[in-house]
Amino acid sequence: MDFDFTEEQTMLRSLTREVLVAESSTRAIRALLDDPAGYSKDLWKQLAETGLLGATIEESRGGQGLGMIELALILEEMGRAAYPGPFFSTVVLAASAIAAGGNRAQMDSYLGDIASGKLVATLALMEDRLASGPDGVTLKARPQRDEYVLSGRKRFVPFAHVADLILVVARTNESSDPTRGVTIFAVDRDTPGLKIEPNVGIDQTNRTATVTLENVTVSSDRVIGQVDGGWGIVDSTLQRASVGAAAVMLGAARKCMDMSVEYAKVREQFGQPIGAFQAIKHACADMLVEVENAHGATYYAAWALDEKAPDAALAVSVAKSYVGEAARKVCGSSIQVHGGIGFTWEYDLHFFFKQAKYFEALYGDAEQHRELVLREVMAPVAVPALA
Repeated sequence: MDFDFTEEQTMLRSLTREVLVAESSTRAIRALLDDPAGYSKDLWKQLAETGLLGATIEESRGGQGLGMIELALILEEMGRAAYPGPFFSTVVLAASAIAAGGNRAQMDSYLGDIASGKLVATLALMEDRLASGPDGVTLKARPQRDEYVLSGRKRFVPFAHVADLILVVARTNESSDPTRGVTIFAVDRDTPGLKIEPNVGIDQTNRTATVTLENVTVSSDRVIGQVDGGWGIVDSTLQRASVGAAAVMLGAARKCMDMSVEYAKVREQFGQPIGAFQAIKHACADMLVEVENAHGATYYAAWALDEKAPDAALAVSVAKSYVGEAARKVCGSSIQVHGGIGFTWEYDLHFFFKQAKYFEALYGDAEQHRELVLREVMAPVAVPALA
């Protein structure tokens, strides 16, 4: 059994790191904090030119046709660099949903434009209840001839303020089963009745917005998938998003660990490096244990999705629940190792800590995913326990 990445995967990771080190330094990130867009369009163009925007898009539509493992590698490097931009919303959320349920015309148009960098997109799911499950979808879509009229509000929509296309998850039919009656609509940002209000969040590298729809009219040919049958698409997208979020948090945790080890080697107290003190040694060792466990959980889940393994859903929930807490612990411990300087705005640690906190709650927090783990394990025909 070979757990190493292939040569091509290693090259992809190196390419991503090279681009981000050159174009997304923390100095560049700080310069974007007051930018209304919150990301560099030049870097976005470069991500398209290097093929990273189209990594998981079919080759026939301008992409590379790679899998979830390769996407996780890219996202881990983005977490390691605290990349600010709509890559996650566009590639992990919107592109995944379109690839899972779009018709040929929609995939040719939208996925081709995403791969080329022409289209920034996002997925609008959560509402006032802040639930990521089907019971949280209450925004109404009322049929009217060959159109639908959408009314309601979506909360914390990632990078909606710069998105050209918003995939709105709406309810087209009431049912005792909340997974039924859910439909996805592709809505252009300039559609009358669509209002976007940027939020002020903890993590300025991952902007969000509140999207309000007031009698927004959408043609029936803008439905992604089948009317009333959209939850399956959302669910598969959320599984990819959960693994993607774990990969970002893994990257942030690994960066904090590396910064802590390096700081412990050069910072001196009482005439010796602080890394010589037992408390600091133990803290760094604990970080390594958490990071290595998070690495295994993340990439097993990515592999399970690629291979459609019978325990894929279990692996995804294990990864998201474990890595979310592990990344928060590692980033928090890193601040403690650094002492007073770790808390300052001028130091870079807060970028990674905030990124870990941002993704920890999204796409199901640890409590929600442990509940899903319990359901998988207690199911009548239980899947193998991550064999």
